[in-house]
Amino acid sequence: MNRLILSLCPLILAAGAAMADPALTAQGAGGALLTDAGGMTLYTFDKDMAGVSSCAGDCVAIWPILAATAEDKAEGEYAVIDRTDGARQWTYKGMPLYTFAKDAAPGDVAGDGVKGVWHIARP
Repeated sequence: MNRLILSLCPLILAAGAAMADPALTAQGAGGALLTDAGGMTLYTFDKDMAGVSSCAGDCVAIWPILAATAEDKAEGEYAVIDRTDGARQWTYKGMPLYTFAKDAAPGDVAGDGVKGVWHIARP
C-alpha cells in the first residue's frame, strides 16, 4: 500500500488572523506536501490550466475537488475558481486542488503519478 507516515504541521494562518489557508502542509518520505483539513493528500492535474479545471463528470467522482464556499476568498498563494459545474474550488499557485477517491486514510498517496498526469501538490 502506498502510505507515507506523515507528521501534520499546525494549520498555517494567513496574514489575516481570522483567515486560514485551505490546506495543511505535511511531511512525507518525498518531502513536504499539501493535505486537506482531514490530512488527505492533495493533487494537481497536468491537463488543468492556471485557474481552470479540466476534471469534470466522472473525473470528479474519482478526483473530488477541494471545495470552497461562497464566502471563501483568495489569500496568498490560494485562490478560488468557479467551475463550469457551478461548484467553487480552491487552487494553489493557480492550479486546482483535488483529493483521490482511492486514498483511504491520511498519508495515502496512491494518486501520485496516476496515468502520468496526477501529482502530489507540494508547497
